[in-house]
Amino acid sequence: MITLKEVQSKKDLKTFIKFPFKLYKDSKYWTPPIISQEIKTFNKKENPVFNDADARLFLAYKNNEVVGRVAAIVNWLEIKDQNVKKMRFGWLDFIDDIEVSKALLNKVEGIGKSYQLEYTEGPVGFSNLDKVGVLTEGFDSVAPMVTWYNHPYYAKHYEAAGYAVEKSYIESRFYFSSVNPDVFTKANDLIKRRYQLEVLNFTKTEQVMPYTDKMFDLFNETYASLASFVAINDIQKAYFKKKFISFINPEYIKFIIDKNKNLVAFTIVMPYFATALQRAKGKLFPFGFKYILDAKKNSKNVVFYLIGVHPDYQNKGLNALIFNEYYKVFNEKGIETCYRTPELEDNEAIQKIWRHFNPEVYKRRKTFRKNLV
Repeated sequence: MITLKEVQSKKDLKTFIKFPFKLYKDSKYWTPPIISQEIKTFNKKENPVFNDADARLFLAYKNNEVVGRVAAIVNWLEIKDQNVKKMRFGWLDFIDDIEVSKALLNKVEGIGKSYQLEYTEGPVGFSNLDKVGVLTEGFDSVAPMVTWYNHPYYAKHYEAAGYAVEKSYIESRFYFSSVNPDVFTKANDLIKRRYQLEVLNFTKTEQVMPYTDKMFDLFNETYASLASFVAINDIQKAYFKKKFISFINPEYIKFIIDKNKNLVAFTIVMPYFATALQRAKGKLFPFGFKYILDAKKNSKNVVFYLIGVHPDYQNKGLNALIFNEYYKVFNEKGIETCYRTPELEDNEAIQKIWRHFNPEVYKRRKTFRKNLV
């Protein structure tokens, strides 16, 4: 018999967060989160997303042992402002037992129906900056920090519970040694002159901060046309600045401005923290912080985290300016492999950006949907 318990206490929350550590203890491909950071994610006083969203966390028990978990999420901005009647769910993990996964998904569906929502979709987070999708291909490679990893049996559990594929994502990588710089260096000066653009490079984090609000504004504008996009508000901007920017090498952040100093494009690349996080085992102390700092300075792999180009400048070759600058930095630092975060498989605009880099699709993931009405 499966029993569900709603997370109400700090002890319950730690149990919720630590369950995957048990589930994936024998996996060399799972990348653990930092436990303290996960706690902050669900802290309503810490995470401003709770100004516009609700989340209820549940643990599944069988024979008095934790066998699954799920976060049932309601994003009121999405529901009220966009009229998208969606019940979100994420952080869904479970043993290979259909009764367990069905019990967790049934709980999510029941909450969705209580709010008169039209369908459920997951796994997703609170916003478009959170992790997304259940892994369906690529189980034999390490999961980057910004993605979820799961056992191969997950997808069949969704199907058994009556869910169908909603969105498909791909994750790609390319090897820096295979990049031909002529592809973008030849176009670099021409595009700068034609559109009167300037690339901003940084050496210190404090140099980046004055531009970050504009970056999030451009992020909102760039991705607004994508399905189920929820814009980032001013309070969330401050939160994400604190959460992410300090972990990124300033040399890995590139902005492009026009002649009026307006931001028209940006790219954020992160060091590849996955190996450091595996060594840290969820804890910053005593050695986790050291592993992360070492990866920030010395990792030979990177993750292209965010790319945004103003709609007026898309398909005008601005990626040549960005990659020309990254080529210099990556060459100096001896970067070997460049990874990309999950991208919608049907997002043709983003695929065109990478067409000259011989990308290799090495993972696929999907979100699943079930109608409630």
